[in-house]
Parts: sequence; structure tokens; C-alpha cells
Amino acid sequence: MSSTSDVAPAGVPADACAVRVVDPEKVAIVSAALPGAETIAELAQVFGLLADPGRLRVIIALLEGGEMCVCDIAASCGHSESAVSHALRLLRANRVVRVRRAGRMAYYRLADSHVRMLLDLALTHIGHGEEGS
Repeated sequence: MSSTSDVAPAGVPADACAVRVVDPEKVAIVSAALPGAETIAELAQVFGLLADPGRLRVIIALLEGGEMCVCDIAASCGHSESAVSHALRLLRANRVVRVRRAGRMAYYRLADSHVRMLLDLALTHIGHGEEGS
């Protein structure tokens, strides 16, 4: 809304534009820049994986510890080995972690540095919110 008041004119929802103006050039530029539906779905999947506190603990354990086996990850996170194995299966299926087998042991690590970048940015963002409080 263009007014400084939180009250919308009669009949206009508070979160709607008081004056409906569409900038066709801006809409065209933004529409052209938006990723395709498949890419948006994949992004939502990645952020969904990161939205679960248990999986996030597993990812952070791998960020801090590097390559680790399930029992070490479970001990670090305070979760059961079963819960960690389930989280790792989902993360592996979505190419967030990779596995290396050595005999009967499986060692997990992050697939690439992009996950660290996402977490570092999120932590920085959270830090900005705490500074303003």
C-alpha cells in the first residue's frame, strides 16, 4: 500500500495494492528471469531437506566433521543410528551427501561446497536478525 497507515480503504484487503498498477516492462523482465517449474520444484525440495532439524543436524555434523560413519554422526547429533541412516538416505537421494564404502563401513560426506555456502548465508542472515533485537 502507498499509505503509511495499516488500514486499507474499504473493500480492499490489507495486503492488497490500494491502487492497481502493473508495470508491463518490469513484469516481463521478472517473468523471463524466473526459473522454470522443474527448477523451482528442485529448489523447494532442497530447502525442504534443510527445513528438518534432524537432517540439518546431520548436515552440520558433516560440515564440521568431514567424512563420518553413521555411528559417529549419530553420536555427534544425539540421534539414533536408525534416524541418522534415514536422514542420510534422503540426503543421498537428493545429492546432498555422498557415500564411500570401505569393506562393511560406509562413510558419508557432503556432495559439494554449495551446502556450506547455503548454511553460512542462513547463519549470517539469522545473525542480522539478532543484532537488530
